[in-house]
Amino acid sequence: MDVRYVRKGLASLAVVSMALLVVGCAAEEKPKADKPATTASSAQTSASTPSTPPSEEPTEILAIAKGQDGFELTINSAVRDAGGFLTLKGSLKNTSEKGRAVPDNVRGDETEVLKHGTSLGGATLVDGAGKKRYYVLRDTDGRPLTTTGLGIVSAGRSVDVFLQFPAPPASTTEVSFQLPTFEPATLKLS
Repeated sequence: MDVRYVRKGLASLAVVSMALLVVGCAAEEKPKADKPATTASSAQTSASTPSTPPSEEPTEILAIAKGQDGFELTINSAVRDAGGFLTLKGSLKNTSEKGRAVPDNVRGDETEVLKHGTSLGGATLVDGAGKKRYYVLRDTDGRPLTTTGLGIVSAGRSVDVFLQFPAPPASTTEVSFQLPTFEPATLKLS
């Protein structure tokens, strides 16, 4: 037997063995438990999945708007940022005794916003002193910069929400928060 052929055969066998070993190790690799994989669909599901905010820390209530069918929108945070935006955060709660769908009317009636499903896109801030109305911001595709994908909220449960507006001038310290199907609520700004 020729030694050259034996060496070539052993070298080929070593290359194939290494390739199988690498493929086998990659197939067995599992995602780390401390970092769950997040996909666009799981992010959307979590945005529309009813949840109750953690009760570990007390939450400041800046305004409560009462809506139809037992819905309440509580605003807990109103933050102006350096870019000229005002971001509101809070929760939409179903206070009724049965699960209810978030009314479609809360998204408003603008054609671009209607394309993107149920959202809080119909919300506005009214500055009575400055005689101005501020609408929820939209991205370049017309999607409102607010919680979207709202569906059914179970009885007694809430969904965390956010809305982003152009920031009123720093001198404006109070606005009226308005959302279709909800009573207006006075919101103090710092």
